[in-house]
Amino acid sequence: MLSDGFDPHAAPDSATRTAFKARLDALAEAPQAGMAAALDRLARPDAQWRAAHPMNESAGNAAALQAIWAPLKTALPDLERRDLILVGGSYLGRTYIAAMGHYCGTMRGDWLGIPATGKTVTLRYGEVWQIDAAGHVVQANLLWDVLDVMRQVGLWPLAPSLGVEEPWQGPITADGLRLDLSDPEDGRASLEQTLAMHKSLAEFDDRGRLSREALIAMPQRDHWHLKMMWYGPAGIGTTRGLDGFVDGHQLPFRIAFNRPQGTFEEVTAERARHGAGHYIRIGDGHYSVTGGWPSVYAMHMGGGFCGMPPTGKPVFMRVMDFYLHHEGLIRENWVPLDMLDLFCQMGVDMLGRSLNAIR
Repeated sequence: MLSDGFDPHAAPDSATRTAFKARLDALAEAPQAGMAAALDRLARPDAQWRAAHPMNESAGNAAALQAIWAPLKTALPDLERRDLILVGGSYLGRTYIAAMGHYCGTMRGDWLGIPATGKTVTLRYGEVWQIDAAGHVVQANLLWDVLDVMRQVGLWPLAPSLGVEEPWQGPITADGLRLDLSDPEDGRASLEQTLAMHKSLAEFDDRGRLSREALIAMPQRDHWHLKMMWYGPAGIGTTRGLDGFVDGHQLPFRIAFNRPQGTFEEVTAERARHGAGHYIRIGDGHYSVTGGWPSVYAMHMGGGFCGMPPTGKPVFMRVMDFYLHHEGLIRENWVPLDMLDLFCQMGVDMLGRSLNAIR
């Protein structure tokens, strides 16, 4: 099966999920002086932390506090967390809780050099937390949309997005917080559908058949809902319907980035050879989640993506995908992607360039 490695019967139980969510909320709302203690209640002292650029990787809670959490709390002292999706599952013997939503607060201080506005900002996130048997974090993966905060404060270093820049909506089914266990077979079916869709994308011949019409007609259409919503990161934006997805993201993305070609198995093996692939593949009821650090390897050989000319450089993309399966198809897809890290690989420091322009 495509979902080999996922164990639908080993998901974290309701008590673990509820307690974990409470610790996440407590971390967000802790006063600055209490953040170290809140981190220690959430994660093992030696936890591995991976966050979006420019925060990147930290070893242990003390380093994560300095690089990730204290700067955010300083900038947004009234910080609060709003989960739209929270799911759990087990992949390759590792236990995960994954969440999508946004942080909210008043920007009283600068953040990562982005100047304070004194106004409300939202920081959308995809987060995947690997936990141990006691429910403590072993590894944290935090894809926060730094570029979207730049957009909100008036710093925009790119061409206009092809999609619509707007806050991500919650699931249309309004049941994204999965604190109770779901039917294991529903979770398996959801993940199988996601991976079947991935297979159709991997096996599409970009070099011989790439066109708008071919992308709309190829087998991915068997998996997407007629009213599908695709929520991309800042710089790409939100699209609706398969034609909107192809026009607003998929076609320009595939023109720009030459990816490995072949069967699903061959493409997966070539990505793995370059250190790319999924560390998480889980299904939870009518939701599924995949993600990699990185999950995508490609060559930047074409123009047009976010207004960028081709650089000829190899690139790796830190990506998560959260899916809602509804009426037998994939209805919604939320896609955290570390855009600042991607552009750094293409030789453009978007954050640095924007900050230099206002100095």
